[in-house]
Amino acid sequence: MKDCMQIGGLTPLTSTDYPGCLAAVIFCQGCPWRCGYCHNPHLIPRDNGQLDWSAVMDFLRRRQGLLDAVVFSGGEPTLQNSIQSAISEVRDLGFKVGLHTGGTYPSRLKELLPSLDWVGMDIKASFADYVKVTSTPESADKAWESARLLVESDIPHEFRTTVHPLYHTPDSLLRLVEELHGLGAKHYVLQEFRSQGCADEAVCTHSAQALLDDELCRDIGAMFETFSVRRA
Repeated sequence: MKDCMQIGGLTPLTSTDYPGCLAAVIFCQGCPWRCGYCHNPHLIPRDNGQLDWSAVMDFLRRRQGLLDAVVFSGGEPTLQNSIQSAISEVRDLGFKVGLHTGGTYPSRLKELLPSLDWVGMDIKASFADYVKVTSTPESADKAWESARLLVESDIPHEFRTTVHPLYHTPDSLLRLVEELHGLGAKHYVLQEFRSQGCADEAVCTHSAQALLDDELCRDIGAMFETFSVRRA
């Protein structure tokens, strides 16, 4: 079953994708959403990917004792039918396991949570604005159900929103964070859109720098236990 994992790439070492840990990142192939600002558009098609799972495991065995954690990212890793068994294999090597997800499949996320050590969830927009970002009907229901599951779990996590002026305004961001705060979220990050990797030239011509002004960030930060802004 693990041989069905579709892997689009592997980052052998990062200190930024799992807080406080040296990690490798496994990029899973395939995503059902079509976010205009996506910086990994080559991972959207659900094809066979670039790496065999056996090659990924061989690499990780060589990194035992050198890395702390392995992060499943994408694309959307919860799209993979074999993700649970793949996580189990990685845990058996002694690594912590992190997950980057858009919350696309809440039922699968619920199954995976007991096997995870940390989750970074992309929350795209307020409930009413979700389709504007994802171009996918019912994406809001799925994402916000996943957010609820994550908040109610005991798993360390953060929510993060990539900010772009075509999809967000100060008012829409405030609506989003009010919804998150109402859900009980405590850890939040705003990420300034980066044009690197984005395939939509019209999206790339815009900058989110002016949108993330100090006053707005202060107002948002006051609503969370931890808050930060990741600049492009």
